Amino acid sequence: MNILKSLIVWLCFIPVAILNGGLREHVLVKVIGEKLSLPVSGIVLSMCIFLMAWLLLPQITKVRTSKDCWLSGICWTFLTIVFEFVTGLASGNSTKELLVAYNPLTGNLWLLVLMTTLLSPIIVKHMYNTNK
Repeated sequence: MNILKSLIVWLCFIPVAILNGGLREHVLVKVIGEKLSLPVSGIVLSMCIFLMAWLLLPQITKVRTSKDCWLSGICWTFLTIVFEFVTGLASGNSTKELLVAYNPLTGNLWLLVLMTTLLSPIIVKHMYNTNK
């Protein structure tokens, strides 16, 4: 799999994640409250990431080896973390504030989002191989 082509899929995650954050802040918080909106938003974003990987990866790249899929997942996860920290710090948040997202006891399911980002390429590969 061409890693550069798989990055096109990752770039699609950015606007979806931003829209998900807007949905959480402007709709979910008002409808279900702040306590539930964070985990629901994490689940929704995880589902969106997997769905985009499932729909786009086979169209853009030829899924060949498990190694390529793991490499894509690792790159996606690394880029996601870097993007989150760069935008968070640029927005005036401290590193300590950003690290709170990594504690699922706060209700934040950011770790689920990262695991989905990491594992989606390999899961998609196995799904497509079993359907042939």
